[in-house]
Amino acid sequence: MSNSKKSSIRDFLPIKKKISNQKNIGLLVDGPNMLRKEFNLDLESIRELISEYGKMRVGKVLLNQYASDKLIEAIVNQGFTPIVVAGDTDVHMAMEAMELIYNPNIDILALMTRNADFLPLLNKTKENGKETIVIGAEPGFSIALQNTSDNSITLGNPHPTPGK
Repeated sequence: MSNSKKSSIRDFLPIKKKISNQKNIGLLVDGPNMLRKEFNLDLESIRELISEYGKMRVGKVLLNQYASDKLIEAIVNQGFTPIVVAGDTDVHMAMEAMELIYNPNIDILALMTRNADFLPLLNKTKENGKETIVIGAEPGFSIALQNTSDNSITLGNPHPTPGK
């Protein structure tokens, strides 16, 4: 018998790079409220904006039944998941957010909305130890939402700043 070392599976695995401290983001977009012609928003730009805070792991756009096939196709092509619901999207968005709040793989909940109805959701997110980001546009971006969130981005603002 030879005196060669026994090899293990570890000898054949690539060297693992240093584990990143990058945070995982779950982004929910209030489609009827934010994907409006007057805002002229591009979801790819939103992805780039939030990359400053971490890596987007979940990207869902909630839409009502009036969303066009062209809009749905554009959302899919930009790497987001469209969710088409009958009626108002707010309750469905809250349900999706609760799933992200209790998902151990998500560190940051990002909401793209202007709607102050989501204040309790931001508070519940923070109670559960997750960070929050709100992304909105003027006119009508709730000041309360901006002040409640850990980070606020006002679209159209040339210099979004993390924190307050």
